[in-house]
Amino acid sequence: MGLTYGYDIYLRPQNVARALANLAELAPPSRGVPPLELTLPGGDRLVLPFTSHFKSEPVDCSTSRTLELDTSIMFGVDDAVREYGEAHGHEIDEDGRVRIGYVYLTIRFESSLHPRYASAEFWAATSAMSRVFARSARVREVFTGLTAASGGVCCLFDTRDGSPEQVCWLNGETTQEMVSSPRFPDLRALWRLGPIPT
Repeated sequence: MGLTYGYDIYLRPQNVARALANLAELAPPSRGVPPLELTLPGGDRLVLPFTSHFKSEPVDCSTSRTLELDTSIMFGVDDAVREYGEAHGHEIDEDGRVRIGYVYLTIRFESSLHPRYASAEFWAATSAMSRVFARSARVREVFTGLTAASGGVCCLFDTRDGSPEQVCWLNGETTQEMVSSPRFPDLRALWRLGPIPT
């Protein structure tokens, strides 16, 4: 089994539509797939340049607990992103970005860590992409920037192998501290550092 590294963003459920709209702005200008019509819990409707389970049929999440999307995201170039792009035939565009995808996304409208928060869990489709997620500061900037722009409260880097997560962004501040550090002895400590209600 390969590596499946990812970034997890925690946000209030009412900010999920905003997060998805911001994510759509990071999609490649042309993807060659029909737009995906999406209805979220609460009735918000969006049209996204992604697929769900590799299909473009409308998705109604009004009574669902999760949403699965197959995304492609443009990342700024650093050495790790450049090497990945060259190895996979992805050219640098006129804005100095490289397309990386598929990046799988699971939205949990009630996160497993805190019932009052939703989570957006992005995970790499391949081991090579996972290594880029781990090495690239520009990839990290995209996910922490998406957290900030979407009103998120926390962004974690997760290797999904049982190792402690790394806190990348918390309540407006970037950080690189591991869960299990003195500041974050466990995941519950994130919520105690509020403004997250317990």
